[in-house]
Amino acid sequence: MARKKVIDLDTYTALDAWAISLQEMYRALRRSGFEVDLALAVIVEPSAYPDWILPKPDLIPHTWDDDDDEE
Repeated sequence: MARKKVIDLDTYTALDAWAISLQEMYRALRRSGFEVDLALAVIVEPSAYPDWILPKPDLIPHTWDDDDDEE
């Protein structure tokens, strides 16, 4: 009997999650009947799909401090 591959979700970065989301969205659009050109057009235009489909940019930690310039 074949074993299922175990995926450790803690090893994915925000960039990994973003890329996986795009790939899954493309596959879903193609399965639902979208032509390749239209599926790519939907993915390229972020305003064409819901906010919950991709990770939020503000969840990515910043490495700088904006308050340093105000002193």
